[in-house]
Formats: sequence, C-alpha cells, structure tokens
Amino acid sequence: MKMLLSAALALMVGALAVACSPAAAPADSAGRLPGKKLVIAVQPTATPETLSADAKDIEQFLEKKLGVDVEIVFPTTFAGVIEALRFGHAQAAFMSAWPAALAQKHAGAQVVLAEVREVVIEDKKVEEPFYYSYWVVRKDSPFTSLAELKGQKVSLPSPLSTSGYVAPLARLVELGLIRPEGKEADPKQFFGEVALSGGYAQSWEALKSGQVEAAVIAGDVAEKLYREVLDNTRVVEKQGPIPSHAVVFSKDLADPLRSQLHSALLELGNPDQRALMRKFISGIFVGFKPATNEEHLASLNRYLGLTQFQFVERLR
Repeated sequence: MKMLLSAALALMVGALAVACSPAAAPADSAGRLPGKKLVIAVQPTATPETLSADAKDIEQFLEKKLGVDVEIVFPTTFAGVIEALRFGHAQAAFMSAWPAALAQKHAGAQVVLAEVREVVIEDKKVEEPFYYSYWVVRKDSPFTSLAELKGQKVSLPSPLSTSGYVAPLARLVELGLIRPEGKEADPKQFFGEVALSGGYAQSWEALKSGQVEAAVIAGDVAEKLYREVLDNTRVVEKQGPIPSHAVVFSKDLADPLRSQLHSALLELGNPDQRALMRKFISGIFVGFKPATNEEHLASLNRYLGLTQFQFVERLR
C-alpha cells in the first residue's frame, strides 16, 4: 500500500509541475523560434548599406527554412569576418578563397560549400567552382614569354586578389623567375615596376594605352571584359585552377542547425532562388556544391606555400 501511495504521489507531483511550468513560447508569424539566432558574416564587396538592403531577402528565405532568426552582418574588413568566426560572433560566412583559408587556419572554420560560377576557361563558358587567370601582352608586343618581361612595367589589380596577384606570382616562383628565400615573394625582384591598378578593367586600360607591357586577366570577370582582353592580347602564361568563393561554417555550429543551413544554402542554386544570390553575392552565381577545406583550397594553399604570402590585414 505504501508503494502504491508513493507512486500515486509522484505522479501527482509530476503532473502539477508540468501544469505549473511555463509553456514553450510559440513560433512567431515568420515561423522563427524565440531565443535562437544564426549570424552569417559576409566578406565586404560593397558598402554595408547596399549589402544590407540586398541581404533582407536572403535572411527571410533562410528564416523560413530554418525556423530561427537570421542576421547577415558585414564586417568592414576581411580580417573582421575571420575574427567573427573565431570568437563566436558568427556561425557561418560567405568569403573568397584566401580569407577562407585563413579562417581555417586562425578560427578552425570549415569550408562546406564551394560557389559554382559562370566562368570562361580558355574560350569556353562553363559552370565550375574554379577558373584560371592569364598573363597577357598586347598583340603587337615583342614579348612572347613571361621570362622576357624581366625589368618591364606590369599592372596587377590588387595584392589581396587570389587570381590577380597570388596565383600569378606563384607562377613566377614556379618558373624560377623570383625566389622568396624565406620572405614573401616580391614581383619587383623581376619586373622593373609593378602598378597596382585596383581592378582588372583598370589594368586592361593601362595595357591597352601602352602604360605597361603586361597585365593579368581572370576568367571570373564579366564575360564582355574577358573576351575584349583576350581578343586584343596574346597570352604568355596561365595559372590555376583558382578556387571560387566558399561558404565556411564555424567549428561550433552544431547539428541539427548545421545540416539544415547546409541544405537551405544548396537550395539557393535552384533556378527560382538563384536571383537572390546574383543580386547579393555575384552576378555569375550558379549555385553551391558540397566541398571541404582539402579539396577546395588545395591549389590556393600551394600558391601560398610558393609565395609565402601572409595576409596583410592584422589578425589579433
């Protein structure tokens, strides 16, 4: 009898506890569960105001898919995105290949998706998560190889560019034209002058007008610019493959949200959703494909090893 009374009392206490405990808060009108938030950092490609306006549709799409509040943030520097992942201020990020490699190194982040883009390889338009870049000279140039350009003036777009700086200089190292010897590869070891133009179009203008003897063009620029350059120049060297942009996840992003976000981002490649990313990230976006650090960043890590380049933005 005592055992029966004890069991009955336990059931009554349990029922009373359930009845008196606060009810779980319901989802809001957008289907988001209160108290849950996912932050995605985006490498800066335009002003935060422009990016924020374009991000709203992506946020709403992901919130509907995931059932959590989604915030897309725009640190003002490349390093800021890496540090957001490193210190738990963001759980995922959209970033180009070099910052993605640094996010792996400094924040333990993982590449989970590679961006498939419409790129031009040689003369063919394809959809790939990689592309190539090319050293070019004018068609009437007396120079027929990269080695012959020693002491000449050239134009490169930016020291932060994987396709326009890291890979082209890695090719110089591979050919034995410059030797880092324990420090970062310096193109001025070989060329007489290096003009950093700020973009591929600007480098092309410098080459076309005779201000420089060589420049670099990449297969992920606007197709019109790419074909204009290749139609009016001669390729003297090629480097690649160069990895496209990637999605990285923080090491602390756990399932089930991790898997759910992965699936939702893959859906952005569907034809009816693709326009969201073309407006937000890249006009040549096609979709995402599953990837890993090892497979997507292998060629880049080789270029970084050859050039011994360190990221120029300070990481604390």
